[in-house]
Amino acid sequence: MAENAKLMSAEQIVVKFTGDSGDGMQLIGNQLTALAALDGNDVNSLPDYPSEIRAPTGTIAGVSGFQMCLGDHKIYTAGDAPDVLVSFNPAALKHSAKFVKAGGIIITNSDSYTEKALSKVGYESNPLEDGSLNGYDVKAIPMFTLVREALADMDMTNPAKDRCKNFFTMGVLCWLFNKTPQLVLEFIQEKFGANAKKPKLQIAEANTKAFKAGLHYGETAIMFQERYDLGAAQIEKGLYRNITGNDAAAIAIAAAGAKSGLQPFIGSYPITPATDLLHLASEFKDAGLVTMQMEDEIAGICCAIGASCAGNLAFTTTSGPGLALKTEAAGMALILEVPLVIVNVQRGGPCTGLPTKTEQSDLLQSMFGRNGDSYMPIIAANSPADCFDATYQAAKIALQYRTPVIVLTDGYIGQGSCPWKVPTMDELEDLTPYVNFWKPEDHPGEEYMSYKRDPETLARDWAIPGTKGCQHRIGTLEKDETGAVSHDPMNHQNMTEIRKAKVDNLAKVLPELEINGADSGKVLVISWGGTYGAVKGAVDRLIADGKEVSGINLRWVWPFPPNLGEIISRFDKVLAPELNMGQLSLMLRAKFLVDVQSLSKVQGDPFREFEVIEKVNEMLGE
Repeated sequence: MAENAKLMSAEQIVVKFTGDSGDGMQLIGNQLTALAALDGNDVNSLPDYPSEIRAPTGTIAGVSGFQMCLGDHKIYTAGDAPDVLVSFNPAALKHSAKFVKAGGIIITNSDSYTEKALSKVGYESNPLEDGSLNGYDVKAIPMFTLVREALADMDMTNPAKDRCKNFFTMGVLCWLFNKTPQLVLEFIQEKFGANAKKPKLQIAEANTKAFKAGLHYGETAIMFQERYDLGAAQIEKGLYRNITGNDAAAIAIAAAGAKSGLQPFIGSYPITPATDLLHLASEFKDAGLVTMQMEDEIAGICCAIGASCAGNLAFTTTSGPGLALKTEAAGMALILEVPLVIVNVQRGGPCTGLPTKTEQSDLLQSMFGRNGDSYMPIIAANSPADCFDATYQAAKIALQYRTPVIVLTDGYIGQGSCPWKVPTMDELEDLTPYVNFWKPEDHPGEEYMSYKRDPETLARDWAIPGTKGCQHRIGTLEKDETGAVSHDPMNHQNMTEIRKAKVDNLAKVLPELEINGADSGKVLVISWGGTYGAVKGAVDRLIADGKEVSGINLRWVWPFPPNLGEIISRFDKVLAPELNMGQLSLMLRAKFLVDVQSLSKVQGDPFREFEVIEKVNEMLGE
């Protein structure tokens, strides 16, 4: 009996769920992620789902996935090869079995391996019987049969009962990983039961019974001879919650409004994978956050610019194709010189491209995707939790320098999740010093001029339209200091240089880069945005192996941090892994005249640590 199974300690476990789009992969994945986090593990996750609303069932094109890594130490990525694959049908098995590490566990629903389902994905024989899975620890469980038995007394159709198999599996995993069942039972009640906004009591009861049946199966099935226990991660003490990058950005927007004393405003159009940010933000009405879902991307940014002109703290959210549509209005915000934060959750392109897959292909668009010389600060979040800090800091810079700021996240960290230490409001930087509206009573005897500037930041004086004594003009035609339209060539030269210098000045106050590893050596690996976790993990492993390798992460990708060039000069070779065809590498080569090598990946999938390690070893001649 499995109740006598040996309890094994583990430092980390990588789990991947795969099944049809309607099988609840994201639901069960997020639930196990939250369960692990609440149990004290550090965790990082990666949702992976098709772009079709409902792809054909039982096909490889319709496979939805969710990978997560949980451990007793700091976890930076969703892991490399899965230790455990939960595969709900033959299509999911064929899609994902090749990723599982040798000797890994494959848990699958044997009831789904019908002749029709096998032939649909090209299996000529049943892989559970023909030996093709030799080398894996296969746990073939008749999930439909067991769930139907557990729900035999419920007035539900068999297809409805079958949909509870994900919570049956959750019960098996809860036993396998020695997790607390009560947390899952509470979640079911919050999601479907009496605690839900729209109770679905029959679904809550069915899922509860299925979950308990899975627990019982794990305890009694002879196929499970071992179970695993992860100790709590040694992380800084505090209040934590599991959070996605999109949710973190939404919370940052509400917090920035509170700490600036301005009403936060989001003008946006829903676009995958940024839509969840707008969804959560719409729930912060009690915090004064105003959200407007507009008819298109252009209207989204334009209403945000209008809100900024009226003295609000304005944001717009989007993904790659939406950023392309916003370019003219982004240039308008730049020449108006009003605060605006553009949050871009990057996805695969061009055009519609890979709507649900991650990529980092909007860096050059963010840099140069507007007419004229129109430089904007660009900050790149490096984890789901860091999306809060990056968005909050972008709001500060937008206010302080009176400029649009672009926040680059991506589908991986925007939809992925990790534990986040929740700050108190007192711990957040006060933004009110950067909100200094021009008022006549503060400047006796002085006439307001809309493009007169702060001598340090070069931010123009900001006055709310309608303020008595502050009648002025701003607009998209070039202006002189007074706000009058100017076609003078030298004035345009001067204003263009000032707008550029305003961004350049930011570099002087950015914190210097910290190096992971020695200050000099053979290879320097530069990450930015979502590549941080894989690079950090890879560099740590290479250093542990005695390799002369170091790493840095660019959080501000424009302007570059002040000591970047000096750091690069101390290494023989430089590598920049990117989920694009080498956009940061191009910028680094142009800026520092250094032969930066690019490690490019555009598969809609984030880097794994081993991919970075293999490239570094190649550069080392190994």
